[in-house]
Amino acid sequence: MPAIAEVLPTAHNADPRGCDLPTCPVCADSMVAAEASAYLTDNVISYLWTCDTCGYGFVTKHALTRFACN
Repeated sequence: MPAIAEVLPTAHNADPRGCDLPTCPVCADSMVAAEASAYLTDNVISYLWTCDTCGYGFVTKHALTRFACN
């Protein structure tokens, strides 16, 4: 089966470990953990997701916010 990945936009969440994990856009199954991740630039990370139910793959990108240290 050929790998097909689609880049999906993500909403900004102030809590990067929040509960807004993606759902599969094909079958709406919940995703728990990304299959892989990669640093694209200093503040952007991409995640590869593959649905265990239907096999659909997609990529999300997240921009990190730097916090000032006191």
